[in-house]
Amino acid sequence: MLSTAQLELLDAYCGSDQQARRAQLRDAYEHLRDLEQRAGELRELAGARERELDLLSFELDEIEAAAPSEGEEAALIVERDRLRNQEALVRSAAFGAETLVPESGGTGVCELLAQAGQELEQAAAVDPGLAVLSERLAALRYESEDIGGELRGYVLGIEGAGGEAGAEDGARGHQQRLEDIEERLALLARLQRKHGGSVASVLAHGERCRERRDELQNADTALEGIEAEVADAQARLDELAGAVASARRGVAPGLAQAVCDRLGELAMPDARFEIELGDRPGGCGPRGADAIEMLIAANAGGTVGPLREVASGGELSRVMLALTSVAHGTPPADAGAGPLLVFDEIDAGIGGHTARAVGEHLRALSRGRQILCITHLPQVAALADRHFTIVKDGSVAPPTTTVTALDGDDVVGELVRMLGGGAADRAATDHARELLRAA
Repeated sequence: MLSTAQLELLDAYCGSDQQARRAQLRDAYEHLRDLEQRAGELRELAGARERELDLLSFELDEIEAAAPSEGEEAALIVERDRLRNQEALVRSAAFGAETLVPESGGTGVCELLAQAGQELEQAAAVDPGLAVLSERLAALRYESEDIGGELRGYVLGIEGAGGEAGAEDGARGHQQRLEDIEERLALLARLQRKHGGSVASVLAHGERCRERRDELQNADTALEGIEAEVADAQARLDELAGAVASARRGVAPGLAQAVCDRLGELAMPDARFEIELGDRPGGCGPRGADAIEMLIAANAGGTVGPLREVASGGELSRVMLALTSVAHGTPPADAGAGPLLVFDEIDAGIGGHTARAVGEHLRALSRGRQILCITHLPQVAALADRHFTIVKDGSVAPPTTTVTALDGDDVVGELVRMLGGGAADRAATDHARELLRAA
């Protein structure tokens, strides 16, 4: 039997308080494992953080030094195009201004509009229907004069951009500004290629770098905090493991004696059964810090040895029956809530009253649980709630095994066969029916 199953039986014998302690122990163990994993991650983080901090600082310094902003690139492109085409822009604006309001004193569009307006104003005095058109023409004249003045100002603004140092210095200033814009656009393009393709993605990357840098810089503080939590969780786990171990050691002798007494009823009167508890290799686990070994000597004068090594199949089944009936003697509150138990060859080497006792123990244990028992004794089989036969046919390839449910006379017939009788054996049939009635 696995040590985990042995611990489960011992803890079941301890009672419901032990189950509550076990649940707390399991939760404390999982909590400690989570904290230790987090502490390990922080230690790894601390080990590699200097290299990552250097990279983060470089990228963040590059972004902060550039200080890009949304819309800046578009504005720079507009200014660059204006500087590249400055001569054509001045020429077009000057032509428009001269056409509207010529500085040479010639007749421009505004003067012609003024003349047309005077004519139309006189005509409107005769025909009021022309008054609206006269007003619109006057407004068009004033708008044209404003446009001419703004175009003149646009030209003066570009020509005066070089300051008072003269045309040569102005040209140098124009070229320098154009070079500055090209350099700035190249910087923005380089940042965008590295960090997502847009100014927004560059800014977002900078924010992530800032957050990650802060996290790395605070790693030592976080590690100290998590290590303190680990120490507290370990102390709590040790406390719970101690309580679980104390309960186990307190009931282990009683369980061993109760199993010996029960084995006496199951045709193993000379059996010696012991429970040894020690420290679990590797320290505390989710089931505690105990290692368990159940020992047995099946016969008088024999040397006790590990249950899994010493007991035969039939002996092991009876020991399991004794253990389970003692540890889980009280039926579970919910019908069917108990574990499924399988007993194979539990009747090996017994008969008569002992067989009946084994059957009674099985039936008592089946309250609230499902038990699957393979038996060759009619005294045991008669006590079952349901019956099946298992027949292996080796005459075919591959061999087949057939399981058949039995009911009514089929059960009687199978019990007769187990009693060694034939279908016509009246005494065996009466005995089989008597076994069923007694059950």
